[in-house]
Parts: sequence; C-alpha cells; structure tokens
Amino acid sequence: MDLTLYKGRPESGDGRLEKEMRCYDLLDSLGIDYWRTDHPDAQAYTMEACREIDEVLGATVCKNLFLTNRQHTSYYLLMMPGDKIFKTKELPGQIGCSRLSFASGDEMERFMDTTPGSASILGLMNDKDHAVKLIVDEDVLKGEYVGCHPCINTSSLKLRTQDMFGPLLKALGHEMITVTLKGE
Repeated sequence: MDLTLYKGRPESGDGRLEKEMRCYDLLDSLGIDYWRTDHPDAQAYTMEACREIDEVLGATVCKNLFLTNRQHTSYYLLMMPGDKIFKTKELPGQIGCSRLSFASGDEMERFMDTTPGSASILGLMNDKDHAVKLIVDEDVLKGEYVGCHPCINTSSLKLRTQDMFGPLLKALGHEMITVTLKGE
C-alpha cells in the first residue's frame, strides 16, 4: 500500500461519501486537529490491514465492535486496542448485561450509518436517539492518539485521545462506559 499522511480534510469531496464528509465537517466545526490517510484500494476490513495504516498514522486504529443484547433492544459500540483479543465473557458483568452478541450489519447501518469494517466513534454522530452506548477499554485511553475511520474504511484518521474523549464525545452527546478487558 502506498499511504500518505495528510493534515485535515481532503481538498475535494469528489468520489467521497456524504457520511465521510460529515465527519470532517464535525471535526472542523469543533476545531479538532486530525490527520488522515486514504487507502481506497485496500479497505481496512481486517486488523492486519490496519497495522500498515497504524504505522503511517502513528496511532493504532481501534477495533470497533457493534454488539447487542439477546433481545436486540440494547446496542453497544465497543472500542478496544486492535491487537487485543475480544472475549465476550469479559464484558457483560462490567456493563450490566447478561449476554452479548454481534449486532447485524443492517442494525449497524440503521443506528450509525456505517457498515461492517467501518464502525467508529464518529458513527455515533448519526445516532440521534442515543440508542448506542459507547464502551471503551481502558487501554484505548492510555495513548496520546487514537485511530478511527470516518464512517468508511477507505480512509483512516488520527485524533488526540483527549480530543476524541473530550470535545468530540461531548458534541456527540454520548456517555462513555470504561471497561477493563484482559483478552485472555
């Protein structure tokens, strides 16, 4: 992959989805600095593809899992380090839910206007009813920067952790639940 790091939004919205451009609009309106790399020929569907992107960004693109309870009445976006293994048994007791599974791609699109492989905290801007609860593994909060997708996995962004979980999270109107995942 031939990746380049840019500061801020693309010069043009040509060939980009409206939902991606809304992410840049939101970040710009909040005065949040961000860096971007585009990888249209290598969508970041897997954490392996994200590793090369991480190197260019100088930040780790988080693993973002869209989860639901058994009844499909509660939804969760879990952010965790990309290299950590997700063990479903670790999470329910920490968030007061008896059983979790992966939500469907249709549910992800309905609530966050993202598709599998593109989920990120920025998708919460599309969750106007606050149906999705944000869960963040404590290890995500330890780094200076966090990587994420702008609602599409053909680009990746780097934001300061303090900006993501400060002004951005406040603007999204979502609360954050911090958990400890061991991945064992």
